[in-house]
Amino acid sequence: MSLPQFVLASASPARRKLLQMVGIEPIVLPSDFDEDQIQSADPSVLVKTLALRKAEVIANQLNQTATSVPRLVMGCDSVLAIKGEIHGKPANPAEAIARWQQMRGQVGELFTGHTLFELPSDRRSEIRHQMRCQVTRVYFANISDLQIEAYVATGEPLNCAGCFALEGKGGAFVERLEGCHSNVIGLSMPLLRLMLTEFNYDITDFWQ
Repeated sequence: MSLPQFVLASASPARRKLLQMVGIEPIVLPSDFDEDQIQSADPSVLVKTLALRKAEVIANQLNQTATSVPRLVMGCDSVLAIKGEIHGKPANPAEAIARWQQMRGQVGELFTGHTLFELPSDRRSEIRHQMRCQVTRVYFANISDLQIEAYVATGEPLNCAGCFALEGKGGAFVERLEGCHSNVIGLSMPLLRLMLTEFNYDITDFWQ
């Protein structure tokens, strides 16, 4: 079986780095899908639908061109839910500060939707895809207003779903996790391994 090209339909440096850490060097093609088109009060439905739409845009584009090897297209989306309220990226520093004042001392659930398309090298063959959602519980420290203001001033939380980056300075304000660690960063590695297996690939194939 030919080793497929792995395409990441996301501009997220964190997701790219996660893939590189497990031996996958992705081709990065951000979809630029307008996320405001999708609305849902169910965080699992929301992230799965957004991940699907992002991957779908790129899969449709790539399917217009011939290739000698299969292609896998990965789309992801993450949100944080606290007490039933869904949070994406904060719009501005003031919103980030207010968000953290609500989050501190609380337990949130980080939902990441994953969609994986398989585009066969033979364009007459069927295009397949999978949709999954991974959830991780996040326990936030009860930090002070000064710490919140200092963190928001770094700019880091403005670019993150849930207003924090576990792999960055925000990691100091997360006391513990229940569930998949990499899911909080943006892509669940164990879930990806299972999704690859469903398409008859082994993650170790990419280590060649």
